[in-house]
Amino acid sequence: MARYTGPVCKLCRREGAKLLLKGERCFNAKCGMEPNKRPYPPGQHQQQRRRKVSEFGTQLREKQKAKHIYGLLERQFRKVFAVADRRSGATGENLLQLLETRLDNVVFRLGFADSRRQARQLVRHGHFAVNGRATDIPSFQVKPGDVIAVREGSRKLELLKDSVEAVGNKALPSWLSIDPASMSGRALAAPSRADIDASLNEQLIVEYYSR
Repeated sequence: MARYTGPVCKLCRREGAKLLLKGERCFNAKCGMEPNKRPYPPGQHQQQRRRKVSEFGTQLREKQKAKHIYGLLERQFRKVFAVADRRSGATGENLLQLLETRLDNVVFRLGFADSRRQARQLVRHGHFAVNGRATDIPSFQVKPGDVIAVREGSRKLELLKDSVEAVGNKALPSWLSIDPASMSGRALAAPSRADIDASLNEQLIVEYYSR
């Protein structure tokens, strides 16, 4: 299965929630999830359908929502869940923590990119280093104490310069810190459940994979 390259606003409409897939567009009137737009799933007859969602359907939609938010394919997501399941503690919280500490997500959270999709592309193109070492793997797991910095040769890139200038206008999670002057950030600790997207119900995802 190839990565989804279609209109991402349809994904938000399908899940009935803003998944923040298009950066700044998600916060203005052009967003497909604005109240005056189409408040129903995409599809020719979805406006007329009023079908009751089963328990399985609810679990599936929650899993799909998490996949879309973090930009993973099914096989990738299942592998992350397997790692979370092997760890001690609550599997659901472990899952969200693993997703949140992916390098592409950390780059997005630090404000170096407008969306996770853009952050993934920047990482893949080799614009970032972790602890001074070039890293182009979006799924790289960032640990407490790691320093994520824009590489020297990429600091003149207009997109990154503009993002750093706008960092002060964005909310930064408590488990991260940023130094705009050096175009770098640091993971201060592992993210707690309170630091992670509250709209996700991780227990439904656990139930889906535990069938």
